[in-house]
Amino acid sequence: MSSTTPTPPTTPATTPAHAHAAATATTSAALRSLHLIRVAFSLIWVALVFATSASLVSTDEPTVTAAVLLVIYPLWDVVATLLERRTAGAATGSVSRVTTANVALGLAATAGMIVVAAFATIATALLVFGVWALLSGAVQLVVGIRCRRTVGAQWPMIISGGQSVLAGVSIAAMSASATSGLSTVAGYSAFGAFWFLVSVIALSVRGRSAR
Repeated sequence: MSSTTPTPPTTPATTPAHAHAAATATTSAALRSLHLIRVAFSLIWVALVFATSASLVSTDEPTVTAAVLLVIYPLWDVVATLLERRTAGAATGSVSRVTTANVALGLAATAGMIVVAAFATIATALLVFGVWALLSGAVQLVVGIRCRRTVGAQWPMIISGGQSVLAGVSIAAMSASATSGLSTVAGYSAFGAFWFLVSVIALSVRGRSAR
């Protein structure tokens, strides 16, 4: 009596195209989660600004609460940028190099806000914030353009980056105006939250269409 050895089942080979599609899907899912967190943070930050510091104008000195809010915002952006770089770095190595500049800008803005909180007025805070928004928006614009082919659905981030550049110019130019205050910065953050939410929707739609 002869015995036969059962043939182990074969698994289909993973093609480069399948591997790329899987990596892209994983990256998109991670970016959606991160962008949702950024939406939540921005909305909470805006609510706290309006609840505690919206009446502060350019000639006022920051309160303790306002100082904390001003420092936390760019510092959180540094953390989020590092998380995004880790997520998108698998898709394109160039993103890692570009976002290093954004991390440096965020740290510089954080340090600037600490100095403002100790020695300066809201006008200086708005100037620092405006310059940071301009430069970080330019970086976001570059990252969005570079990721549009590898990750896809980057048009909201490209628009948001361009808007940040324009808003930064406006905030910096109007920083010394007697009518300028922290409510202006809160409006900027609210628009940022909107575009991150649009990005989540765009990434979700792209992920479903790619299935």
